[in-house]
Amino acid sequence: MQAKRQLTVCLAGNANVGKSAIFNQLTGLNQTIGNWPGKTVERAEGTLHFKGYTIRVIDLPGTYSMSAYSMEEVVSRDYIAVERPDVVVNVVDASALERNLYLTIQLLELNPPLVIALNQVDFAAKKGITVDTNKLSEMLGVPVVATVATTGIGMQELLSKVVEVAEKATRSTDIKYGQEIEASIEKLEASVKTGLSRLSSRYPPRWIATKLLERDEDVCKKIELDKGDAIIFQATEIADQIEQIHGEPSSVVMASERYSLASRIARTSVRIISPPRVDMSQRLDAVTAHKIFGYPVLAGVVASVFSIVFVAGNAMIGVLEGLFDLVLVPATRTLLSRALPPVVVQLISGGVVWGIGAAVTIVLPYIIPFYILLGILEDSGYLPRAAFLMDNVMHRIGLHGKAFIPLLLGFGCNVPACVGCRIMETDRERFLAGFVVTLIPCAARTVIILGLVGRYLGMAAALALYVFDLSLVFLLGRVAFKILPGEPVGLIMEMPPYRMPAVKSVLKKTWARTKDFVYVAFPFIVGGSVVLQFLSVTGLISTVADFMSPLTTSWLGLPSIAGIPLVFGVLRKELTLVLLADSAGTFDFSSILTPVQMIVFAIVTMIYIPCVATIAALAREFGAKRAAAVAVLDSVLAILVGGLAYHILLFAV
Repeated sequence: MQAKRQLTVCLAGNANVGKSAIFNQLTGLNQTIGNWPGKTVERAEGTLHFKGYTIRVIDLPGTYSMSAYSMEEVVSRDYIAVERPDVVVNVVDASALERNLYLTIQLLELNPPLVIALNQVDFAAKKGITVDTNKLSEMLGVPVVATVATTGIGMQELLSKVVEVAEKATRSTDIKYGQEIEASIEKLEASVKTGLSRLSSRYPPRWIATKLLERDEDVCKKIELDKGDAIIFQATEIADQIEQIHGEPSSVVMASERYSLASRIARTSVRIISPPRVDMSQRLDAVTAHKIFGYPVLAGVVASVFSIVFVAGNAMIGVLEGLFDLVLVPATRTLLSRALPPVVVQLISGGVVWGIGAAVTIVLPYIIPFYILLGILEDSGYLPRAAFLMDNVMHRIGLHGKAFIPLLLGFGCNVPACVGCRIMETDRERFLAGFVVTLIPCAARTVIILGLVGRYLGMAAALALYVFDLSLVFLLGRVAFKILPGEPVGLIMEMPPYRMPAVKSVLKKTWARTKDFVYVAFPFIVGGSVVLQFLSVTGLISTVADFMSPLTTSWLGLPSIAGIPLVFGVLRKELTLVLLADSAGTFDFSSILTPVQMIVFAIVTMIYIPCVATIAALAREFGAKRAAAVAVLDSVLAILVGGLAYHILLFAV
């Protein structure tokens, strides 16, 4: 059927209100995950067909307001105001209506075509709460549809209402505040219309006036670029008068106006049909978020996740390595050798095919189980509790509790850890977290620690390396915290109730995240593999090893043959052990390395430049320059620390 035309719909709402579940219900597998242009904020987009329309759905970042306190807030409000989607669907939690309406009111200030998806009405009913959708719609002046995203209830009605609003081009009505605030907004709005014609064509004049009244820095910068200094001066005078009357910053006064309005709407629309009862979610919360008992639970969860990922990853690696090493690579080499020169055969089989095998065998076996477990933890509601418990610890390195989530990811693989840094609010904190997670000992580094130090020197020595590495992470985090400009933000996040994760939702999240990684990181990995294979077949790799010999032998105290494994370790860290054995012609590392050299080799490999996949993830999240800076810094740090360790240990023994 020929589509009449296309519609663009965006989903906006607080975190943990079921926005992603609605997005998944609407778009199914027709999704792409990427970044907003020029931003490190995740952008999810999907399509569907409904009543002759091709509907493009944009899932905006979860946010609690439309102020400019975080990149997510700026991205969301600029998309709604500037890109002007056909309809904005505001997803609201029916069980916490008053709190959610604060964002709804700010969306109404932007005056878009708006539909409210009153989600989780089933959960609200279990808490004895019902919401009169007709009354809520009347007070807000926009359509309201009750939904249950996890089961798909209300999705058809929601889409029908979206199409209806789009066809009528119905825009939401202006929200009215108290008389004093309204007079101030109207005065500024008149000045904006006459003095900022260019900016008024992009943003609603009333919204600009409201933002001026609360001294929004982002809007003020835009007005300065539009040569609107006189209007900023007028707004400052009006804001000063309001602050003198109320004794509070004008932004706080505006927030109070919105909360007062949200409270009045909620009181009118919500009916409590039964007294709240202490349910299983609250009982679990009392234990898992407890200031004493919560930490053993957290330790158990972390240990369980790490164990499952490591065991599942190793099991998958065993099968996949056999498939590539024993079947695909030899078969490719045999097939191509009939028609192509040996050098080309080696580049294709040992570069392209083996590079794909390296990505498939080292990254995906850890990423897929971790994404599944991450989806379960997300949908269950436990992650916010873990972040809350770790908040004090993470503040020591200039981050807050949510940074613990990507750090946890790093023990499985640094790639999803880098991507996981998106949950941080500011660019500064995202980059600080990204820098720290590259030093977390991933599963590949664990292979070296256990396969070399643990095997020959004992588990105590291996555990000591872990303690040393985590201490280094904390120390460097403190240093970066002091060096990077800006101030850390506090932990502000939703504490959603515990829920049973839906298998379909978890699998969809896992697929979307894994697909995104494959599309972006695989080309970098295969390209790196081809380059290293080229160096090998041309003999240049030996030249590199000889060139590195003064550094590896004199400073690090390692045998000269260690240079080659360290070069190839950029592609895959456990390759350092394999190639060290190949170079020496033996798997008995005790015959080629002393105990001190084993420790130094493990330290250098553990710290230096992340693998190709991690570099690709860093470049994608923070840009090529920052990724290169982290790689260089890690390498210099590894050489410095490794050399110091060699000379100190040599003197000690």
